[in-house]
Amino acid sequence: MANPQTTTLLAGFAAAIADGSVEVVDLTTPLHAGTPALRLPEPFVNLIDFSLEEVSAYNEPGPFWRHNNIHTGEHIGTHLDAPVHWITGRDGDDVSQIPVRRLIGTASVIDLTEQVAADPDHLLGVADVEAWEAEHGQLTEGTWLLLRTGWESRGGSEAEFLNADETGSHTPGVAVDCAHWLATERSITGLGVETVGVDAGLAGGFDPPFPVHHHFLGNDKYGITSLRNLGRLPATGAVLVVSPLPIVGGTGSPSRVLAVIAGAQG
Repeated sequence: MANPQTTTLLAGFAAAIADGSVEVVDLTTPLHAGTPALRLPEPFVNLIDFSLEEVSAYNEPGPFWRHNNIHTGEHIGTHLDAPVHWITGRDGDDVSQIPVRRLIGTASVIDLTEQVAADPDHLLGVADVEAWEAEHGQLTEGTWLLLRTGWESRGGSEAEFLNADETGSHTPGVAVDCAHWLATERSITGLGVETVGVDAGLAGGFDPPFPVHHHFLGNDKYGITSLRNLGRLPATGAVLVVSPLPIVGGTGSPSRVLAVIAGAQG
């Protein structure tokens, strides 16, 4: 039997969305053929880009309907990384096995836009997180840590978004020691970023390579990428909803990511 207090709470939440006292912010990058995607160097193999294949469009193959086949890699656009995506998490959950309660949680936003504007290779350090915690409180269990870097402004051009030259891709991320510390010393659910991947562009040369993947996915934490509109979120107080496809055996999935915040009338 439903708890009357819980029922009232949920009804109030729905009413708050309807009257604007609670606002839902879409943090998702629209998914289309031009959505920027990771480009691995040879000899590594890249995922296919997203594309639509028309099956019918109110015509002979389907006179009353329109529908398409979709073709895409798992890790294209705004997507979730499941533990099984990385060798350190190979015995962990695939995307269909992630407990749904872990896909909803509070959001903590660290703003690095000023640092990244000065240095696109900027890395979040332990001292940065501790300074944030001194102001806002310690990262709590079940929260999603979101890095606001201003990188979403580059999303209209894959070249600008990947920011690559002969030395590699220059995008911000997390320092090696900070990735390990967050994965082992804080009970967060995962990390969300505005860039194409949860690791910095040059992280293939770190020790270990790609430390966020290595430490987070190896410690049953998740990653979400290519987020937008983080500037509309408060440092604390938002609730994040991550909705991947439950792909059996999937290492990740394109996802709709929503944040719930206090609205203008709140």
